[in-house]
Amino acid sequence: MIIDVHAHWGPWFFTMDVAGATLATMDRYGIDQAIVSSTEAVIYDAPAGNRALAAALNDQGSGGIGAREGDPDSGREDNPDGGRGGGRGRLYGYVTINPRRLQEAVRDLAEYLPTGRFVGVKIHTDYTGSSATSPQLRDALELVASAGCPALVHTWGPSVLDLAQVCLDTPELRVIAGHMGADGFRYAIEAARACDRLYLEPCWSHAPAGRIAEVAANVDARQLLFGTDATLIDPSSAFGSVAAANLTGETAERIAWRNAAELFGLETA
Repeated sequence: MIIDVHAHWGPWFFTMDVAGATLATMDRYGIDQAIVSSTEAVIYDAPAGNRALAAALNDQGSGGIGAREGDPDSGREDNPDGGRGGGRGRLYGYVTINPRRLQEAVRDLAEYLPTGRFVGVKIHTDYTGSSATSPQLRDALELVASAGCPALVHTWGPSVLDLAQVCLDTPELRVIAGHMGADGFRYAIEAARACDRLYLEPCWSHAPAGRIAEVAANVDARQLLFGTDATLIDPSSAFGSVAAANLTGETAERIAWRNAAELFGLETA
């Protein structure tokens, strides 16, 4: 069982959509479930992207598009049910919010979280100009905490320490440090040790030797997740990095799927 907590749905504005169609990529790497944010929502228009993703996830839930393995549309990016088919589908959504447009965020959270297809919130600090130290991000994360769902927040370098402080200052907030600080992964270790409601996921376009092993050796295994950044980055990068860490037993299981299932309340049967 593998759950990807950092994936995307929809085309990118630059020529780096290297992973191809979402479901075809998941099948290739044995990813059972993924939590995706709308690319349009992340980089351009949050309400429009959330609306498009909601429509796609509704099609998945009804089984109306490519519901059976072997269908002609199976595996297409605009077909969320994909190659394995069945049941409620394999994709869940993040409601993407812009901390500088909280009225839109309030409306979208109220509309999409109750559907059960959206299980968390995505915030990209760089695209929205809302750093981890900004009052806008703090207000947004207070909103997330009141909604009772986790948030995936873009982190890079020492910003993961600032995110941990916001988490400490915000009761009930559960937050995932996207990329676990990237080149600041040692800051991520410090951040996770400071706040047990901060989770780390590893996707990054670089793969320094020993990065995942060092994090896993120094952070509570209950705070570790698996993410790929598909479709922007091919999952082979994250898979290779985690495999090189030679994780076994409960730690490997927790990273692969158990922590994500518990954090987001996902069905895994």
